[in-house]
Amino acid sequence: MTDISSICVFCGSRAGEDPAHTDAARAIGTEIAKRGIRLIYGGGDIGLMSVVARSALEAGGHVTGIIPDFIQEFEVGDPGVSELIIVGSMHSRKRAMFERADGFVVLPGGLGTLDESIEVITWKQLQQHNKPIVFVDINNYWKPLLDLVAAVVDGGFGHHGIADLYSVVDTTDDVFEALASAPEADEEVLTSHL
Repeated sequence: MTDISSICVFCGSRAGEDPAHTDAARAIGTEIAKRGIRLIYGGGDIGLMSVVARSALEAGGHVTGIIPDFIQEFEVGDPGVSELIIVGSMHSRKRAMFERADGFVVLPGGLGTLDESIEVITWKQLQQHNKPIVFVDINNYWKPLLDLVAAVVDGGFGHHGIADLYSVVDTTDDVFEALASAPEADEEVLTSHL
């Protein structure tokens, strides 16, 4: 993997019930900034999104928030980010985050986080990028998703290599090593059934 100058963090607009998720968001935001990496995120000032952005800012980092205009109207946004980009739709938001990021880190979150992460995994399967994707599986939060991916493979709807399109770590301490050592997407994952 080439050097990473920007990381997109997908995470919840809620903090969730487990305080370990907030701790992870704080740790990853701080570490991104300490490494001189630009943070790209969903632009909100609520939930884990706020924690990761504010932590990066407090550590002196550059933070780019990308938020759709209709969400900006009712969601508390912009915790003093370095750059706030307001777009016209959720699709535009995902595309803008993707284009600006060299890699992706997925913290716990809800349907929006699932949507964002599944889309970048799918694009990688389709050979549209080779950027690393790392799930931070704090206290087995992502186990149901990982089990679902295994069921997709077991059911014959996915190549066994789809699980190699992303990495999974248990702690934020392992995120940057996982980003650096992420394997390239295997073309067979796409072409094996064609």
